[in-house]
Amino acid sequence: KDCPFCPGNEKSTPAPVLTAGGKADWRVRVVPNKFPVLIPSAPQVPDATPYKSLPGEGIHEVIVDTPRHDLSLALMEPAAVDELVGAYEARFNKTLENEKVSLTMLFKNHGAAAGTSLDHPHTQLIASSIVPAYIRHRMDEAEKYYRQKAECVFCAMLREELRQKTRIVAENQHFCAFVLFAALSPFHIWILPKVHTPSFGFASEEIRKNFSAMLHLLLKKLHKGLNDPPYNFVVQSTPLDRGVTEGFHWYMSLVVRTSRAAGFELGSGMFVNTAVPEASAKFLNSISV
Repeated sequence: KDCPFCPGNEKSTPAPVLTAGGKADWRVRVVPNKFPVLIPSAPQVPDATPYKSLPGEGIHEVIVDTPRHDLSLALMEPAAVDELVGAYEARFNKTLENEKVSLTMLFKNHGAAAGTSLDHPHTQLIASSIVPAYIRHRMDEAEKYYRQKAECVFCAMLREELRQKTRIVAENQHFCAFVLFAALSPFHIWILPKVHTPSFGFASEEIRKNFSAMLHLLLKKLHKGLNDPPYNFVVQSTPLDRGVTEGFHWYMSLVVRTSRAAGFELGSGMFVNTAVPEASAKFLNSISV
């Protein structure tokens, strides 16, 4: 009764910016975050030497996955997952129309150990006016590889994974999911489009359905094989300030929280993975759903 995302409590949130279904019998509901990380028309903040400041300009939305408080994405019906992914795409594309937005990130925190603060299944979208150094470095490295090899590094990774077939967890016509060769932690998975695509989005309904089916399959395997573990997924897409680029390829990163970063990881930026990636992939392939 006190969950702001449950049906009947709609007045606990700001007015929706997108709804699938009726006002009372909605299936997906997207609302501005009541406690946003970034806000539109953020006030300027004066610098205090030697520190530099920028206004917290941006958009922060919550995508309520389902009316059911107890229904995780892994347990939803395929059609409901596809409708949810359609809402992801619609809101992602809508933020790109905002001239102040440089980077949009779509992410889910599932479980307390993954950072969720409300049990009701939901996803979040944050569109920022700045591109942080972490993302810029990743873009710079991808573009450097492209200049040296005349090829997208993500396309090269995908080709090698399809050749070796030792880390692939799932594959369909348009997407491939695999445990990373240098996974940060056990069961660290990427989902990559098979066709080079810099920005998140789907060229057709068929491709969207392929993606939603892939995501659903992976989450069902994790739910059954690892007893509904905490996880995060993040969509990494080309920042708008880069313009058209052939060096970057959008992907979804799925990190299962089976371990925690500790002093060594925080101090060095290097991560200790206690599981061989090939073994993680083999285990997930053994899980039938």
